[in-house]
Amino acid sequence: MRKALALATLLLTVAACGGGGGTTTQSGPTKITLIQGLAGEEFYETMACGAKAKAKELGVQLDVQGPQKFDPTLQTPIVNSVIASKPNAMLIAPTDVKALIAPLTQAKQQDIKIILVDTVVEDPSIGLSRISTDNVKGGAAAAKALAEQIGDKGKALVISTDPGVSSVDARIKGFEEEIKASHPGISYLGVQYSHNDVSEASKIVNAALAKDPDLAGIFATNLNSATGAGSALQQAGKLDKVKMVGFDAGPAQVKQLQDGVVSALIAQLPGEIGAKGVEQAVAAVKGQPVTASIPTDATIVTKQNLNTPEIQKVLYKSGC
Repeated sequence: MRKALALATLLLTVAACGGGGGTTTQSGPTKITLIQGLAGEEFYETMACGAKAKAKELGVQLDVQGPQKFDPTLQTPIVNSVIASKPNAMLIAPTDVKALIAPLTQAKQQDIKIILVDTVVEDPSIGLSRISTDNVKGGAAAAKALAEQIGDKGKALVISTDPGVSSVDARIKGFEEEIKASHPGISYLGVQYSHNDVSEASKIVNAALAKDPDLAGIFATNLNSATGAGSALQQAGKLDKVKMVGFDAGPAQVKQLQDGVVSALIAQLPGEIGAKGVEQAVAAVKGQPVTASIPTDATIVTKQNLNTPEIQKVLYKSGC
């Protein structure tokens, strides 16, 4: 009887130790990976800063990775590598609405909780939460700002990255709808794509100036498009004649604003997007309620309000 009792006690002890090991693994720090759209770009670096601060606050582990170009062929291998590392959750800014569906489906099948930040994919089943700027509203704000700068008349051109990127597609939509609905004096020349390349954006503007020397305004839908377009206008001596509104507010864009290269900027809140992404990821991992869609604001930045405390808070950072 004593031997049986001793054996039972031993078995209970072993079971308890085994259960404790499992519990320790499950209750260890939640592991989250943020996959940026483009490593090193101030928008995504600011997003990473917001995500890191929230991760530290919530006591979770955060890894940040991103491709060297905003390109699905470069981002997909990163996604596959992250899947192999088996994090609890993944925050990702997909670089294409279609190309990232397959690898993200693989992540979903591995029970990795997926939170989409800034951009999305067409498959609505991917992304427990989708957090991004209200880009249609931001595009409309850009149209209003540009119309004011050019006196509500003249030719206007849009320079964007690539078709199929959800965020900039929405900005174009908002811009076009606002121009067509409320600004009949503006002749809209359509959109041209820079492939998120500064030199290509510069070439587009040089060609546009040659074709339409009376070009009045440009809306650059993202940071690199604005940088390239601004450089071309500066070199052509057209800063006073061609007004530009840029989307995003990195250090280079702020300098352009200060130097008169751009007339206004539309600043997003990438830090807030990153922080909310981590919050939603942690909730998903814990089995708590998750908010399916979270829109964030955009703010118009001008020379007049640049130095106010409210605007200083929304300017992008190159590092934390």
